[in-house]
Order: sequence, then C-alpha cells, then structure tokens
Amino acid sequence: MSQAENCIFCKIARAEAPAVKIFEDEHTLAFMDIYPASDGHALVISKAHYKNLFDMDPALLTAVSLTTQKVGWAILRAMNPDGLRVMQFNGASAGQTVFHYHVHLRPTYSGQDIRSHGRALPDRDHIKDLATKIRAELGN
Repeated sequence: MSQAENCIFCKIARAEAPAVKIFEDEHTLAFMDIYPASDGHALVISKAHYKNLFDMDPALLTAVSLTTQKVGWAILRAMNPDGLRVMQFNGASAGQTVFHYHVHLRPTYSGQDIRSHGRALPDRDHIKDLATKIRAELGN
C-alpha cells in the first residue's frame, strides 16, 4: 500500500474517513482537529499527498497558504480568541505526527496552557458546533 493510500489525511480528502469539514476547494481542505489543543483548533491540508513543507509543490503550497489565511480569519471572527497560533511541523523530532503536509490553526486564550497538540478526545458534538460557527464566518 502506498503512503498516500494509507495516509489518514489522504483518506479524509477522498471522503474515505470522517472529518468535520470547515472549507474545501479544488486543492485544499480545512477541518477540525480531532484532538484539539483549544476550542476552534483546525487543520489545513493539501488534498495531494506531500510528506512535509520541503516536499510540497510550490503552487499547492501557495494554495494551502491562501486557505490557511482565509480559514484563520474565520476562526478569529467566530471564536474571538486572544491570539491564533499558525503552526507547521516537519519530521517526528519537530512534532509532526501525521506525515502529510498540514498547518495547524490553534486559537489561544489568556491563561490557557500552550502546547502543540491536544491530548484528549473531546465531545464530537462540541467540535461540530464550533465548525458551524467558523463556517458561518466563511459564508459556507
């Protein structure tokens, strides 16, 4: 089985695995993180499989960046956080846990513990409610 066939993010992009989607276009997909580090934590991916930033096709990297900006603005409006961390990890030692290029959009709130990844599986209905708020800001 190829890396792309077995990749969870590729499966999400092909609608073979569930995700709470926020935004989708021809080349990119944004969805809620299943292990959020904060309310509103989302991921933006390229639909095509690339292991990390250094493998990315430049045109797709641009598409992911534009989607990251668009979804980031929607998260800021919907969640009203004190800040928004935009994070991307390359390699296991850097914190990458899914080896498909992706960007984390993680709202930050005063007094909250700041870490890279969430630990506990939250209430899926809560994630869906947050996604609805964010999608409303996108006009979807």
